[in-house]
Amino acid sequence: MQLAFCLYKYFPFGGLQRDFVRIALACQARGHAIRVYTLEWSGEPIPGFDAVRVPVRALTNTRRYAKFAEWVARDLVLRPADRVIGFNKMAGLDVYFAADPCYEDKARTLRNPLYRLSTRYRHFAAAERAVFAPDSRTEILMISSLQQPLFSKYYATPAARFHLLPPGIATDRRAPPNAAELRAEFRHEFALADGDLLLLQVGSGFKTKGLDRSLKALAGLPDGVRARTRLIAIGQDDPAEFQRQAAALGIAERVSLLPGRSDIPRFMLGADLLIHPAYNENTGTVLLEALVAGLPVLATAVCGYAHYIEEADGGRVVPEPFAQATLDQTLLAMLTDAKARKRWQANALAFAQTADIYSNAEFAADLILKARP
Repeated sequence: MQLAFCLYKYFPFGGLQRDFVRIALACQARGHAIRVYTLEWSGEPIPGFDAVRVPVRALTNTRRYAKFAEWVARDLVLRPADRVIGFNKMAGLDVYFAADPCYEDKARTLRNPLYRLSTRYRHFAAAERAVFAPDSRTEILMISSLQQPLFSKYYATPAARFHLLPPGIATDRRAPPNAAELRAEFRHEFALADGDLLLLQVGSGFKTKGLDRSLKALAGLPDGVRARTRLIAIGQDDPAEFQRQAAALGIAERVSLLPGRSDIPRFMLGADLLIHPAYNENTGTVLLEALVAGLPVLATAVCGYAHYIEEADGGRVVPEPFAQATLDQTLLAMLTDAKARKRWQANALAFAQTADIYSNAEFAADLILKARP
């Protein structure tokens, strides 16, 4: 079959983008042709993918996204596809990969009512309605059970169109047999002494992922603990705001903000704790990637995958409603309890051996190929 995948932007380090690649590759491995419509493609080409950069421009992203959907629809008339799979909400999809939370719920609960008069609201609400309306034919691949009740509440979407996928953690994220050796090499490279503690935060979109909360928690540590603790945050974002915050908190020399990169497993092996105090997070793949690497996790309960931390007993979860003081206290307790960190590490590695957290792409490919055209 000819499969057409649609996503606004591709770059190698985004969670959504990595999900797209894994699923498209799983379909390609079964002999199907892959066409990709995107506005921007950053990074190397993927062998065998026909990447189509949609040539539309606009003064606002909202209008550009609308033009993207219109252009793709016209091109599909000229060059039909057997299945159209979207990683962003838009009309005309056979399958939608639901990585984003319910937009209508956010618009009604987190915004002023006047927001719903805006052009931005009208565009994204219409795109979401095109996917979830009762009369839509789009099959929906859910990666978190938390959002389905909200979509059902606002759109009365038939339950049969929702398909919950298992997580899709790449097996190369698991701790290798020589993990201890790789950890020692990493810590030597980054000048980390035996008694030093490394906090790691990974995720594009520093604001959404709660980097400001991490910086406050680091600054709030007692002097002796803070003096031997460093934070490395990695993601595709403008770091300027958070560099200023770190300077204002007096911890600039303890913090490194790095752009997205492909060697995240090295950092997970070298770190002592993953911190992920997100404001909202549909899933949080990085939480599971840390667990399978044997890295204890501190995350907020808002993350869709936070329950895996508790099931694995691989760290701690800060409950909702969020309180900075709770994060601060939990971080201090985790950093000063070496025995607990070893226990969480062992539990996480045991969890990685048995949990079904690797088959997302294969399940998704099955559903895509079975979806009604």
